[in-house]
Amino acid sequence: MKYVAMIYGNQAKWDSFPAEAWPEAIAKQEAFNKKYRESGELLGAYGLADAANAQLVRRKDGAPVVTDGPYLETKEYIASFYMLDCDSLERAQEIAADMPFADVEPVELWPVLHESAADM
Repeated sequence: MKYVAMIYGNQAKWDSFPAEAWPEAIAKQEAFNKKYRESGELLGAYGLADAANAQLVRRKDGAPVVTDGPYLETKEYIASFYMLDCDSLERAQEIAADMPFADVEPVELWPVLHESAADM
């Protein structure tokens, strides 16, 4: 079963993190990524840009129409997400709880109900 694990944050939160602590934090995250990539349970780990860099794309008359946005009403937004492939929900929960900052911030875990066939 596949799961998406999501971390929330915002630029102010990242800016408040002491600069000298970043190397250790990044090393911990890379160790986490390596551990679960090697086990085959981490399919991908993706960090997102600040919400100020996001865009909304629509189609009008067959062409893309791009605007700034989204304009979030929340203080925090998805900062990174991880695609997991686990034997059970309990295993996905164990991996999410093993994320470096899970003792300080919650990790949101969503089951993936279906995916598009790769051979289409």
